[in-house]
Amino acid sequence: MAAQHFYAQTEMDGIMMSKNNFCTGAIYEYSSWNKYWEGTFKRENLNLGTVTTEKIAINGNYGITDKFNVIFSIPYMKTNASAGTMEGQKGFQDLSLTLKYMFFEKNIKGNPLSFYALGGYSIPTSNYVADYLPLSIGLRSKVGTFRLMVDYQYKSVFATVSEAYVERSNITIDRNVYYTDVMHYTNQVKMPNAISFNARAGYRTSRLIAEAVFDAWTTQKGGFDITTNNMPFPSNTMNMTKIGFNGKYNLKQIPGLAIIAGGNHVVTGRNVGQSDTFYGGLFYVLDFKTKTATTNEK
Repeated sequence: MAAQHFYAQTEMDGIMMSKNNFCTGAIYEYSSWNKYWEGTFKRENLNLGTVTTEKIAINGNYGITDKFNVIFSIPYMKTNASAGTMEGQKGFQDLSLTLKYMFFEKNIKGNPLSFYALGGYSIPTSNYVADYLPLSIGLRSKVGTFRLMVDYQYKSVFATVSEAYVERSNITIDRNVYYTDVMHYTNQVKMPNAISFNARAGYRTSRLIAEAVFDAWTTQKGGFDITTNNMPFPSNTMNMTKIGFNGKYNLKQIPGLAIIAGGNHVVTGRNVGQSDTFYGGLFYVLDFKTKTATTNEK
């Protein structure tokens, strides 16, 4: 039921930013749910009604080399419940930084096969309250991620598969006693780690990308289920599988400008909301290499 990290547009695809190119832009995302899983039991809660989350994320990707990129993202978020007395929260969530490296590339009869390694780290950027689910804007955990990814493109058709291990630090909450499956007399909460799996396939050219996406998030040992008629807790087991679509179109009239859009639906879950999410945004590529060459010629 917690807000998920918003990933920069090129973090889990088989596309690299060229050397000295910087792609930046903003994405607006809207997500809502009125049913959730309390453990494995799917239910409604009339004291919450429909829970909505809005995000505006600023993202960027810079090409250190053609095979080594640095990606960042920082979202501003706002939550709301249509019923009950719980007030929504708003503020900046977590700054994420990802290093993406293509360590192997081979053409098989003119069709590229490539392998990538990604390392990411995120930290909270504001003093938001984590122990206020489902309306908190995040979990306030420092998160390290290591992902391996493979991408293959046959003519204009492609497939990309990746898997990541996500390690999360302990968090501090504003109470000294809490109950999970046992009583804890501390304000420290040990966060369970997670496995993230992502697969996508579709049509890809230099101007247009259209893809179907499957995404799975699985909490590792240490989590527990929401107890009956109780609030969620930051260290709950939070599992989900999502299916969705993404699209990107580079405008011919304005070179460097791209429109992106997409959405996803949570198919199955455990201690999460069954959300529908839609997003759209604009990105622009700045070519610093061209500007540097022009300056040197003068």
